Amino acid sequence: MRPRSIAVLLICRAAAAAVVLDRIAVVVDKHAIKTSDIERDARVAEFLDRAPLDTTVKVKRQAAERLIDQTVIREEMDKGGYSKSSAGEVNGLVKRMLAERFGGSAASFQRELARYGLSEAQLRLQLQWQMDVLAFLDQRFRPGVLVTDEQVKSYYDQHRADLERQFPQLKTYAALEPKIRASLEGEQVNQNFEEWLAEARKRDRIVYHQEAFQ
Repeated sequence: MRPRSIAVLLICRAAAAAVVLDRIAVVVDKHAIKTSDIERDARVAEFLDRAPLDTTVKVKRQAAERLIDQTVIREEMDKGGYSKSSAGEVNGLVKRMLAERFGGSAASFQRELARYGLSEAQLRLQLQWQMDVLAFLDQRFRPGVLVTDEQVKSYYDQHRADLERQFPQLKTYAALEPKIRASLEGEQVNQNFEEWLAEARKRDRIVYHQEAFQ
């Protein structure tokens, strides 16, 4: 074999070795979740939680389950025409993160993103999604929530000492009542959502490609 042919062969082999295969990891009905989606979700979650980078199979599976939930929720949101957050709202959230977590330093923010292998655009998409889901929960599940005065008073009587420690500036039942009611309503919203999501996942055909998690 001539030297040039050998060089060409080596270049081709190096290029082939550099290719990263993006496999389909899960199929939810007609929607495919790829390994790149899973890796990105895991990295964003770790960035937001300030957790160390982790590429274990366990973390990949957790990210896959989140993405399955997202797919199911997105289908419902698209069917119901639920409102989406605006670019301005996302900008506001990023600005708060920049101020509270990075002391307003854009350079520190970008370095941290790079350490997790993320772009700012990827982070913004995740933040927008989180805001969209919160709006969806409020619109879809809050209207059916009812917290009675008796439930609020019962919670106050059972947790009075804890409430007084948590909110020392609020010294009366009347002052604490709105916070207790909002907390109980939030619990009911979450419960209704989790029950709906469990049933919705049962209706969808979910196929795992186990080799993609190795």
